[in-house]
Amino acid sequence: MINIDRQELLRLVDSEGAQVVDVLLAYEYEESHIPGAANIPLKEFTPDAVSGLSKTDPVVVYCHDGL
Repeated sequence: MINIDRQELLRLVDSEGAQVVDVLLAYEYEESHIPGAANIPLKEFTPDAVSGLSKTDPVVVYCHDGL
């Protein structure tokens, strides 16, 4: 795990096609999330749940505490 700041997140998304995943519960995600972020609640973060993510592009996982 690597902690990054907002600027690094934007760089990863813009230049490396990073996928952003919010691990909050669905109702929390609906209240506020980064535009374009996928929602996979932490309790549902399983191999099946993440199977739709690219295996070649970076993945940035965050929750409200990480904002």
